[in-house]
Amino acid sequence: MEFTYKFSAVKGMQAGKEYYISMVPLKLLSKLFPSEEDIVLPEYRAQRKINETRIPEMRNYILENRNNYVFSALSASIDGSFSFIESVPDTDIGVLEVDMDSIFLINDGQHRKAAIESAMQEDETLGEETISIVFFKDEGLTRSQQMFTDLNKHAVKTSNSLATLYDSRDSVAIATKKVIENVPFFKKYTDKERDILGKNSSNIFTLNNIYKANTKILKSSNCSDNDVEFLIKYWNCVAENIVEWNELLNREITKKDLRENYITTLAVTLNALGRLGRYFYESETADFSILSGLQKIDWLRSNEGNWMRRTIRENGKVLNTEEAVILTCSKIKILIGIELSKEEKLKEKQLVEV
Repeated sequence: MEFTYKFSAVKGMQAGKEYYISMVPLKLLSKLFPSEEDIVLPEYRAQRKINETRIPEMRNYILENRNNYVFSALSASIDGSFSFIESVPDTDIGVLEVDMDSIFLINDGQHRKAAIESAMQEDETLGEETISIVFFKDEGLTRSQQMFTDLNKHAVKTSNSLATLYDSRDSVAIATKKVIENVPFFKKYTDKERDILGKNSSNIFTLNNIYKANTKILKSSNCSDNDVEFLIKYWNCVAENIVEWNELLNREITKKDLRENYITTLAVTLNALGRLGRYFYESETADFSILSGLQKIDWLRSNEGNWMRRTIRENGKVLNTEEAVILTCSKIKILIGIELSKEEKLKEKQLVEV
């Protein structure tokens, strides 16, 4: 091969077939990999079409974390002539030489590639950095499509709770972990790994539930030290004044009874309490002592006067819409003596008129 790409590589073996791992400069990605976007019918592509809406977020992730971003390897097939030249006889370390006329086809990682290319338009120095690519020999469209399926169908998306637990960049995520650690009820009954709890779970809430409730309070992706202090104080006041939560802590009620008969374990209720927290967050005169009124609220699901068509549907199912959050919060406000906002008054009027 007179003109070739040369990549330092390590040779491996899977299913009796050789593959090669190389470190490739980011600036070469657009030269190596052609676009499949002009192929309309999916049966003639080896990849899904690029979802353009994903690219800005991934690009910004690179640019905003320039010194500590991380991307996993791309997987690609080589359609053309290539050879592996061992650096030392009988070793798996060497140089992968690929004919310049060969076609490289991404089997997994097209959105990473597109985001990298977009980021390099704003920061050219990225071009000198590298990404690992796992190269396979191309065995035709059918094989490439199967590789795409095999690489993706067994992938399991990380739960939002676990992603939040491990996130050290999101200040609201960091604050939420501090809230859980400093609010005894949350600390004892929050699942930090799952997003959906089974009926026999030993927990009441998920970390993601509490994170979302905190976003209702802050309405911002930024969280200061004062905000963290506020969140901890607010949620402790809430927890201290919800009778059923304290009965569970004191073993005067079972988790099963709490889940089946009260609305205080529902995500919609926690979000409504988050919305209530926004009132205290914005108000310069609001006194947390008002939250003692939570003790007198009848949280039973069967209390139709409080929760029907707000939190619970007429068929007994739970409402999980944003409107349900607003209406549930409004009822809590009414019951503890807080004036409703204009939006909440309008929603109350609409509810009565239905």
